Amino acid sequence: MSEMTHKYIAVSYRLFIDGDNGKEMVEEATKEQPFYFLSGFGIALDAFEKKLIDVPQGENFDFSLEKEEAYGEYVLEHVVELDRSIFTINGKFDNEHIFVDAVVPLQNEDGNRFYGKILEISDEKVKVDLNHPLAGETLHFVGEVLENRDATEDEVRSMITRMSGGCGGCGGCHKDGCEGDCNCSSCGGCN
Repeated sequence: MSEMTHKYIAVSYRLFIDGDNGKEMVEEATKEQPFYFLSGFGIALDAFEKKLIDVPQGENFDFSLEKEEAYGEYVLEHVVELDRSIFTINGKFDNEHIFVDAVVPLQNEDGNRFYGKILEISDEKVKVDLNHPLAGETLHFVGEVLENRDATEDEVRSMITRMSGGCGGCGGCHKDGCEGDCNCSSCGGCN
């Protein structure tokens, strides 16, 4: 059985959706601050990754992802009303972070983390949209592949460590040579 080769891909792009007045730019990754990912880890949308996996460095791209390939349909059932008490800290409603149009991190009873957009706040409830902000949209990407190469063993190892909740991304431990077998509290990196 052969091992999968992960690719390191860095791109600059502009992302457009169909707006009320034609194409509307909703996101940009510049050459100075590109979007980069390792293939095969689910970091980028699968269809996005497939479109770019074989595009060589220096090549331009221009493609669309239908909503089924991107973030799916907008689902009304993903708009929920939560008890206002969920958003209290020390018995006081969190006005600093919870306001209409705020995008806030949430966690369900299984410990899964996700984001929700605050739509309405009443005396007893907070209405939250749990759909991805681009759900229901066809995504149109225009950009350039800045780098496309095989990922190094260190890059793959670091990604696996980060994804498994290790300290690969904490910025403190690995520079001391712990190779992921460390307690981050000892280096101050993650805690």
